[in-house]
Amino acid sequence: MKRLLLLSLLLCGAPLSQAGSAADRGVFVGLAASVLRIEAPGQRGFSLGSGVVVAGSKVVTNCHVTRDAREVFVVRGGVRWRAAAQASHIERDLCLFDVPGLEAPPVTLVQGDALTLGQTVTALGYTGGMGIQTSTGEVVELHRHDGSRVIQSSNWFSSGASGGGLFDEQGRLVGILTFRLRGGEAHYFAAPAAWVGQMLDDAEAARAISGMAAASAQRHYWQDSAQSSGPEQPRFLKAALLLRDARWPELEAVASEWSRSDPDDSEPWHLLGTALAQQGRAAQAQLALQCSLWLAPQRALTAAHRAALHHLAADALPAAAAQVQPNAQACRTETD
Repeated sequence: MKRLLLLSLLLCGAPLSQAGSAADRGVFVGLAASVLRIEAPGQRGFSLGSGVVVAGSKVVTNCHVTRDAREVFVVRGGVRWRAAAQASHIERDLCLFDVPGLEAPPVTLVQGDALTLGQTVTALGYTGGMGIQTSTGEVVELHRHDGSRVIQSSNWFSSGASGGGLFDEQGRLVGILTFRLRGGEAHYFAAPAAWVGQMLDDAEAARAISGMAAASAQRHYWQDSAQSSGPEQPRFLKAALLLRDARWPELEAVASEWSRSDPDDSEPWHLLGTALAQQGRAAQAQLALQCSLWLAPQRALTAAHRAALHHLAADALPAAAAQVQPNAQACRTETD
């Protein structure tokens, strides 16, 4: 039987929480002019989402917002602009629209992999029929995927925010709000700004809005697919589901294989340490968590790392990354 990933598309619902004092509110008041509402009337009804102005007349949003659209409108205040054409990357769930006559300033895209674990980020997006809302949180995880890093954060966002922007404290775009995993307190995911930059740089010709219908059967990377033609579910999402459901032996198996195939990625080591700690195997958990800190010292300050430590003896693992000195060979050796 086909397994379905319980992800919630962000198409309508409650408003976002207000931004905290950690970020300069003046910066984000200015950015509100660059985060617009998307209206997409289509064959299955009327979809609402958010979009970000990324260059001149270019607006990016999630393809799942506009996949059934006959036409797409970009709205700010009482002004509506009709999108004329689009370029899309269905698997990454990003659609880039050309909006002639658009009067809105473009945002600045962050360059490279500038984000770090624990960094403060702010989400801006619309909800169904309501004004732009903000939510301040922090980077929970950076998942390696398709040449960049999908951002997982604690910013609460819900329906209508899909396609909105995730910004750093300098107001630079770091990601596009995309989906959330039901049942998790910090399971909110954004496509990296690097993917948006690649779309702007690519010479792919834009096509008519109606051309999206033919591609709507293709699946996005975050959708679980049993079809051989669709993308496989990424390991980080498999692990997220197992972690959420406390399926520790299965998480151990996934993380163990992952750490062997990509030993320089700190994420599978952290997941392996968490699974082992939950099963009472403190010594093996200690090594795996040490390896995760050795590869990403900033992980020591994250809530997820503190939660893993909670299941070990107080003296089982050094508290700070500076105290962790596993050798490279140990981090390439199975812990079981």
